Amino acid sequence: MEPLSDRNLPAIACHNIRTEYQSTLQRPILNGIDVQINHGEFVALLGMNGAGKSTLLRSLVGLVPIQQGEIQICGTSVEQRHIGEVRKNIGFLFQGGALVDQLSCLDNVLCGCLGELTTWQSLWGFPKSDRRVAMQLLQKMGLQEQIYQKARQLSGGQRQRVAIARTLIQSPHILLADEPTTGLDISGINQVMDSLAEMHSRGLTVVVVLHDLALATQYAQRAIILDAGKVWYDGDCQNIERQFARLQSLSQFQSANAA
Repeated sequence: MEPLSDRNLPAIACHNIRTEYQSTLQRPILNGIDVQINHGEFVALLGMNGAGKSTLLRSLVGLVPIQQGEIQICGTSVEQRHIGEVRKNIGFLFQGGALVDQLSCLDNVLCGCLGELTTWQSLWGFPKSDRRVAMQLLQKMGLQEQIYQKARQLSGGQRQRVAIARTLIQSPHILLADEPTTGLDISGINQVMDSLAEMHSRGLTVVVVLHDLALATQYAQRAIILDAGKVWYDGDCQNIERQFARLQSLSQFQSANAA
């Protein structure tokens, strides 16, 4: 990673952000989010279904437009005119990895370089230097035996580790992961979370959407719990079970009153 010009600025800063109104929810999906994440943090983003977790993650890279407020990534506003600069700082890990099944692991990782190549360069294939870096990343992910294997032949945990390597070849400062452990067995979950933890130990800012409170407690330094598009809790991971119990009690009470 290249050093940032000013690490005193937050990695992520959201100021009163709102998305468009959703009639099915009778509210905006994000409804006044104020949150700041500093460089080098490992943050678990939690909440019940419909709370806005994935929408918040996508809004950070401009995939979901906001109607009000401001998002800044490393001091740059997430606006259409700056979106290229913003995305250079962020790697996004989608659910399931979003790999190309017919390509090898190596080629899938190299796809992370496409945004840096001109049309002419892409016609001639990837430079040897990029191929060398891609192979090194796969080796660091423990996938040295799968470098030339087709993505469709991989286990769920292996697919996610290839996706992490593809993200890291972009040299991001921030890694966003949207439910990266969904559908994985215990071995796959541990592989993915250990990989994220290792990247964090090297200085990467990590924000991961999780459903498992135990994983958040084990790996993350900080938890942000969303409810109805707002921040319900922002603090130490050791308190999240109690906070979730409070949130569930409140939801049940509100549902009973509405009935």
